[in-house]
Amino acid sequence: MNHPQHVIALDGATLRRFDGEADLPEFFAVIEESLEHLRPWMPWVGEHSRAKTAEFLAGRAELWANGRDFTYAIVLDGAIVGACGLFRREDTPDEVREIGYWLHPAVTGRGLATRTARALADEAFRLPGVEAVEIVHDPANRASGAVPARLGFTEHLRRPAEVLAPAETGEELVWRLPKERASAQ
Repeated sequence: MNHPQHVIALDGATLRRFDGEADLPEFFAVIEESLEHLRPWMPWVGEHSRAKTAEFLAGRAELWANGRDFTYAIVLDGAIVGACGLFRREDTPDEVREIGYWLHPAVTGRGLATRTARALADEAFRLPGVEAVEIVHDPANRASGAVPARLGFTEHLRRPAEVLAPAETGEELVWRLPKERASAQ
């Protein structure tokens, strides 16, 4: 089983595999500072705590090792400013991976989420058997939707979704980028 790189250099930033407990103080602080920015779209914010953050970080190594979920800290100027991941949900076909991302509000609007998603898509297509990458978000979250649109993803489908965060509409928009179209860009 192949895995993505542990560290991915971006133009002006770095994606790096989380370092468990060592990242807890800084990552927890970044989440704390981002709560109001994330609350409308991220259901886990409602249960946010230092213990939940520690539990999240503690589980990353095993998920990485079994090839299920590759989660990275987004680092800018030496500081964690968000998180992103490349993963497959239970109901996702074997040949598809999903990208997720969030940023501290102080670093939005600089193209960092777009560079992050592009790098994760590139990593996904290096994994054996991956034929498409998806980005899933609530249609009302226009900032998240701008990222796949800029990267050549196309709207694949809309599906009902349970409303779990305050601004969610009860629908998910799934963007998809097939491998053959990614390699043509």
